[in-house]
Amino acid sequence: MSRVDPAVAQRVPPGQTLTAKWPVLTYGLTPRFDPTRWTFRCFGLVEREMTWTWEEFRRLPRVTVRSDIHCVTRWSKLDNEWEGVPARFIIEQVRPRPEAKWVMQHADPDYTTNTSLDDLRDDDVLLALKHNGRDLEPDHGGPVRLVLPKLYFWKSAKWLRAFEFLDVNPPGFWEQNGYHMHADPWKEERYSDQETRAMQQMRAEAARKLRDRS
Repeated sequence: MSRVDPAVAQRVPPGQTLTAKWPVLTYGLTPRFDPTRWTFRCFGLVEREMTWTWEEFRRLPRVTVRSDIHCVTRWSKLDNEWEGVPARFIIEQVRPRPEAKWVMQHADPDYTTNTSLDDLRDDDVLLALKHNGRDLEPDHGGPVRLVLPKLYFWKSAKWLRAFEFLDVNPPGFWEQNGYHMHADPWKEERYSDQETRAMQQMRAEAARKLRDRS
C-alpha cells in the first residue's frame, strides 16, 4: 500500500475518504433555473432588506478561492477552485442588527439549513457561481450555491435563494432530520445525538421563540 502524503493527510478530517470525483447527492429533484424569475433576498434582522435579480447578482464583486469539500457521507474532495460573491460582501450590504447572530439559508425548492453569522463572515465563504473555471452545474447547486468550507457540505446549500437573519438558531431541513446543528468535520459533528446539552437547549429555545412569534 502506498503511503499517503502527510501534508494531504492533515487536510482530511477523521472518518473521511478522498475522492477525485464529485458525487451528486440531492434530496428530491433538481430545480429548474429561470433567470427571469430568479432572485436572491436578504431579510429579517437587518437594517436594509435587499433583493437582487439574476442580472444584478451577476454584476456583484467576485473573488476566487480554493478550498476542500468534506461531505457528511464520508468523502472529501480537495483543491476545488470557486468563483463567486463573498458572503461577507452580502452581509455588509444589508447591515445585520446587533441582535442578529444566526442565518437561515433558504434554497430551492424548500430547503433550509442554519449557520452562525460569524461562520458566514469567514474570508473563504462564497456564494459560488463557478467551480474549477466552469459555471456551476445544476446538479451541484447551480446557478448559485453557498460554499462554507470549514463545515460539512450540507451546510453549503445548493440552489441558494435567501439569507434570513435571526436572533435564534432554529434547525433547518437536515437538522430536523437527525443531523448536527453545527457540523464541524474535524470534530465529526455528524448527528444530533452528538450535540452538547447547550446545543439541545438552543434547539428547544429557538423552537419556542418562533412559536411565540407566529
